[in-house]
Amino acid sequence: MGTQSRALGSVPERGLRVAARRHRQDARPRRRPRFHPARLRRRSARPRVASAAHPSQGRAKHRRRTAHLTGRPSPLTGPPLSFEGHTLTTATHLHTLLAQPPCALGVFVPAGVQEPDVQRRQLDHLAQAGADLFEIGLPCANPVLDGRLIRSAYQRALFKGNVLDRTVRAVAHAASLRPTVVMTYWDAVRRHGPEHLARLLADAGAAGIMVVDVPRSEALRWHHAAHDAGLSTPHLIPRTTDEADVPAAVQGASGWLYAPASSGLTGFQGPLDLTALEAFTERLRAASALPVVSGVGISSPDLAARVAPLVDAVVIGTPIVRALLSDPGPAAAVTAAFAQALQPRIGTAHDA
Repeated sequence: MGTQSRALGSVPERGLRVAARRHRQDARPRRRPRFHPARLRRRSARPRVASAAHPSQGRAKHRRRTAHLTGRPSPLTGPPLSFEGHTLTTATHLHTLLAQPPCALGVFVPAGVQEPDVQRRQLDHLAQAGADLFEIGLPCANPVLDGRLIRSAYQRALFKGNVLDRTVRAVAHAASLRPTVVMTYWDAVRRHGPEHLARLLADAGAAGIMVVDVPRSEALRWHHAAHDAGLSTPHLIPRTTDEADVPAAVQGASGWLYAPASSGLTGFQGPLDLTALEAFTERLRAASALPVVSGVGISSPDLAARVAPLVDAVVIGTPIVRALLSDPGPAAAVTAAFAQALQPRIGTAHDA
């Protein structure tokens, strides 16, 4: 009987001993976690000697992060790439193209209107049809210098989404075919960040970016960002610019000067005052040694042939966009017609 009592009494005793042991364990001071905030502060305070000694590591990380956007393999997973050298080579090709006859044909293509694989095929066809250079449009919500058709194309691209990704992919493929310049507005540059956008498009192979409405207060920052990325900064000089204001308007420009053939919006189909355009291009050449490019209102191959003797390149946009939006097939035929129209002027475009 006594043995049973002791046995039965041992259960609560054991429970008391276990509870006391747990109490002593809880009362002990706990060890500091391995990654204590104090340690993290001390660790973060250490100088990052490796990054300072190798500044190119930062650029390599940026390129790995953007490799999926540019369509180019990462330098760590694919063959070694020299983006800066590629940009300089593209800019050199563009300069060579514009510095010698005949008058070059530029083709404007808004990015993101079609799916990437469709747009790549379109660019292939346009290059084969006679495009000497590409002007890729980075869509924005309020393209104040563009007419109804290009506005519609931009709206379609914005509705699809991923505008910057689609633009970078279009630029990368276009630049693999012909010298390529991006055309856009300051709102898009501000939204994506001038420095980030310049580096991203330079890595994709663009030779330059023409921002047609850079605010005067942002001009210096933009030129520095583009220059650091190795990009040219063509300027669009409005036809309404007074002669006394031309030197200031061309200041900071590189790559080319854009002289609109018309003072209207893109898509203008009225007659062109070629005498006034010739006088305007002469004022630009007197103020700068840069090549002069013209577009806006050059709506037919015949007009392109008449403008060609005055400039170094003719850029067509709305006729191409009209074909791309309705039936992409004829876009190459339209390009070929404009390219053919420039051929008879080979001997006179720069000899007049």
